Formats: sequence, structure tokens, C-alpha cells
Amino acid sequence: MSFLRPLAILSLVGLGAGAFGVYRIDQPYQGFHGEAFVEFPHGTGTSAIADALVNAGVVRSRWDFLLARVASRTRVLQAGEYRFDRAASPMEVVRRIARGDIFYYELVVPEGRNLFDIAAASEQLGLFPAPKFLEAAHNPALIRDLDPEAPTLEGYLFPDTYRLSRHTTPDRLCRLMTGKFREAWRGLHTTAGVHRTVTLASLVEKEGKLAEERPRIAAVFENRLRIGMKLDCDPTTVYAALLQQHYRGVIHRSDLDSDHPYNTYRHAGLPPGAIANPGLASLRAVLDPTDSDSLYFVARGDGSGGHEFSSNIAAHESAVERYRRALRK
Repeated sequence: MSFLRPLAILSLVGLGAGAFGVYRIDQPYQGFHGEAFVEFPHGTGTSAIADALVNAGVVRSRWDFLLARVASRTRVLQAGEYRFDRAASPMEVVRRIARGDIFYYELVVPEGRNLFDIAAASEQLGLFPAPKFLEAAHNPALIRDLDPEAPTLEGYLFPDTYRLSRHTTPDRLCRLMTGKFREAWRGLHTTAGVHRTVTLASLVEKEGKLAEERPRIAAVFENRLRIGMKLDCDPTTVYAALLQQHYRGVIHRSDLDSDHPYNTYRHAGLPPGAIANPGLASLRAVLDPTDSDSLYFVARGDGSGGHEFSSNIAAHESAVERYRRALRK
């Protein structure tokens, strides 16, 4: 009896310690404060992960994490960077890493955004200062093989949703975006000149709110280019003002009179390069424009985003007057 009693006591102590351990791995670590980023490169072992989490103050001890790892029966812990912004239990931490719940920024770039828009969105996310992105995007080296004439990367920063880490640099983002453009361009299976197509598609993108109208808008521009008529495209005037850093939110007479090479009210033909980043619909519209003799278009005044198309100046002036009357109402 004297021998069995110590064994019983040890068993009770072991059960108590086990129960306490289970309790701890299910309870948020109250010693955590603020925010912590912890990164696990590929090949990081469980012990190293535990030590990193302890050093970052995410869990109390490595043994808490290792016990949770065993208790969770999870086979694989995923590499990547994780953000912790509240107290979590060791079990919850293990499950997050097993799910691969890694931290990333989501940069959404809709069709028609220009490099200034992308720079501002990147800065707003906290990725990097806007001027840093503009500096990278003004270097066309990444697409020189496709378009030796490109003055910048404008037009080749393909619209998409990008998941980015905290370590993404402006150069890396430009490489990702131009890589997406290359994929899209290959998918079009065209032999058309990339510079002309992208430049014209950027004008169509900025003018065409409705996807079904873009081939008609492309036809208007193609007709004008064919006869040497100026394009008179408002968005090119805006872009010229942006490049000169004096755009004031609306087009002024001085903008229309500007001799800047991007101002198509002053210069016939296409501008030197794209004025925005077109999506697939606009690229396809340029590659396959509507068969039309229209030379003009003006917005409808009904708020639909659609346009009236005309083949002569008299019909166009009537359409413009209808638009103005609708605005006055």
C-alpha cells in the first residue's frame, strides 16, 4: 500500500498538469499586445516556428505551441508571413499557420486606371510612397522587347487584383503587372503592332463606359486616323495636364490650347503612348472595330454612360445640343 500511494499521487499530478496544458493551449495569451508580423521561410521547422512566435510575443512559451501542434493533429505548417493583431490561443495560432492564413495587401487596379492612380492606391495601402512607384513605372525597360517606342510602362500595367506582401517593391509590382499584360496579349493571338494597339485601346478605355460601345468608339478613332483628322480626345488632354503636374480636376481652355504632345486637340494622330491601362475588352475593340463611317460621338444626357454617334458635323452638333439640353434639365 505504501508503494502504490506515491504512484497514485504522481498519476494525479500528471493528469493535472496535462489538463492545465490543454487549458493553456485553448486560452488566448493575455501577454500579447499591439501588432506582430512573423515570417516563416520555406523549410522552417516546427521548433524554429515556435521560437519565432515566442520572440514576437504571440505565444507564452514554445512548449505551449508545440503541445498545440501535437493536439491539433495538423500535418503541415505553411510558410509565409503572418500578422497577429490580437491575443490568440496557441491552438488558434497553429490552425492559422496550418491554413496558410498569410498576410498580404490586396491592390485592386480596375481597367482604365493610369500609373498616377496606381501610385496613389499603392501609397494608400501602405505599400510604398507614390513617387517611388512613379519612378519605377517611368522606366519602360520591362517592355522594351514588346514596345521599343513606349515612353513609360503606361498601358502595360495590366488591370487586375494583386496580392502583395509587405516586402513588395515598386519594381516588383511593375514586373508583376507587365507579366499579366504579356499573358493577356499572348491570349489575343494577334500579329497587330503592340504600341499602336495599346495606345489606341487606352483612349477607347477612357472614353467607353459601356463595353458594347467600345468597338464603335474604336471605329471613330480609326476613321479619323485614316483621314488625318485630329482625335480631339478629352482624356488625352487630361493626361497631358497630369504629366505637367497641373491638372485641376476639370479641363480648362489652357489645357485644350496646350502644345503638349499628348494633347490630341492640338496634334493629329495618336499620342506618344498610352494614357491609361486598358483591359481586354478595349484591346479587342481596337483589334476588331465596328464597320462604321462615324467620325463623332458625344455622351447621351440620360446618365446611361452611352453615346450618340454621327458621321457628319451637322448631326454631331445636333447631338451635342441634345446633350446640353439634357444637362440643363
